[in-house]
Amino acid sequence: MSLSLGLLCRQCCHSILSPRPALVREFYSTPILALRRTKKIPVLSKKALAAKARKRAAKARKHIYENEKMTLESAIDVIRAVEVAKANASYELVIKTAMSRGSIIPKGRIALHRETKARPEDRILVFAEGRQADEAKSAGAHIVGGIELADGIISGKHHATTILCSTALIRAITPKLGRVLGPRGLMPSERRGTVTDDFAGYLRRLSGTTEWKGDKNGVIRMPIGKLHFPVEDVVKNVKQFVTAVKRVTGNQKDAEEKGKSKSVKPVNAITRVMLSSTQAPSIQISDI
Repeated sequence: MSLSLGLLCRQCCHSILSPRPALVREFYSTPILALRRTKKIPVLSKKALAAKARKRAAKARKHIYENEKMTLESAIDVIRAVEVAKANASYELVIKTAMSRGSIIPKGRIALHRETKARPEDRILVFAEGRQADEAKSAGAHIVGGIELADGIISGKHHATTILCSTALIRAITPKLGRVLGPRGLMPSERRGTVTDDFAGYLRRLSGTTEWKGDKNGVIRMPIGKLHFPVEDVVKNVKQFVTAVKRVTGNQKDAEEKGKSKSVKPVNAITRVMLSSTQAPSIQISDI
């Protein structure tokens, strides 16, 4: 009896004191987990990115005055009712464009149906040589010369509101004057028609037009009429000016331009057109 009890105790002590093997949990990576780890984010195409941007813009919060729009004639009536202090006040048209990075500042010339104020005198500088220089002088250009005029423009010696250049000299002046005249919107370019060989024709058109220009944010401001003008004259001025801005920004094309380039997108999209005066509020126009 005692012998069997001793063997039992020996077994129990041995089982308690003897070290137990440590538990080890083994992990296995299945092919599905491996695929999940190596899965790459898909690269969206331009079309998919554009659709995603449209959805985001549709969900975005709209402007507080987005729904407060009027027709052009109604806006004119409201401004006339509010603007009673100054009988000689002017209507101001404000056009906001979506200036993308690297876009050219909108700029152009227009002859309105009825001018609001006297046109300021233009100072014309022309890059031309030989017979073209003589034609530019006879047409009424104030400063005419070759590449040597570039140093005077950089130093501030020559000031001009409009700069023209012949097709033969445009490549020579671009490296020197591109960064100087580009931000000011004075650099000659074929798109604006300031790179030409017909200086007489350009100056003839220039004499009967008014210059307009946007700021660096793409906002264009233009006095569009006087308060005492008939409503019909103001409406004609507004529609004529908006059409000119649409052509310059690429939102509207003539029949000839459509035939030449069908895939060219608008340069600057017009986001808002507003009419105001000195004391009247700005009213967003809905029918332009």
